[in-house]
Amino acid sequence: MTEDIEESLVRRELQDLVLGSAQIEEFLDGLVKIAARELTGLTGQEIYSAVTLLRPKRTATVASSSREAKNMDEVQYAFNDGPCLRAAREHYTVVVEDFHTETRFGEYARAVESHGLRSAIGVPILLEGEADAGLDLYCKEPNAFNPEAIDAAEQFARRASRSLQIAVRVTSLMESRQHLTAAMENRTTIDIAVGIIMGQNRCSQEEAVNILKAASSARNVKLHAVAAAVVEQVNQSSATTHFDA
Repeated sequence: MTEDIEESLVRRELQDLVLGSAQIEEFLDGLVKIAARELTGLTGQEIYSAVTLLRPKRTATVASSSREAKNMDEVQYAFNDGPCLRAAREHYTVVVEDFHTETRFGEYARAVESHGLRSAIGVPILLEGEADAGLDLYCKEPNAFNPEAIDAAEQFARRASRSLQIAVRVTSLMESRQHLTAAMENRTTIDIAVGIIMGQNRCSQEEAVNILKAASSARNVKLHAVAAAVVEQVNQSSATTHFDA
């Protein structure tokens, strides 16, 4: 019964984290702190936690529960390998019992050991195609993660997956809206600039567009930036649009 209550509390905490996080980075920061707390309590050893989120066409988003975990993130990305990245990319749990004797990661293992950390596990957080994610847990003691701790980490990752899926989808919708707003604002500025050029040169809309494109190409500047310069020159201020972000 106690385990059921604890699981329910963690699940509720993750749900509240989704509702209370304005950005995906904020959600991930909260997630790693919960993971570190839960696994530290279970193992009796201080556990450092990190998470990596890999989304298509975007740079990886990384969160760390502590300076130690952040340092390990930097080492992992310097080598482009490690338990968390393998877990995220290949969707299986990676257990490192002792970095001193670990042979799978080459110099990466030596680099981690030089920071005083001896054991780790990387656990995939499955997101059903939304993205790839991995939870990384480190400890300064070798063999810190027994089967019970590994099972607990995998259960935590399963509980976290649903909340992270929602957070990723909400963030994607917000980003899409921001991109759409920016595109509409740029389109409006271009249309205003075309109208100005038509009036100044007594030319057709097509001719005005071609003038803008020629200026954009000659200056190697994006079309909307050239348009904004035209509007600002005439208006003595930037173009004003009325789209809510």
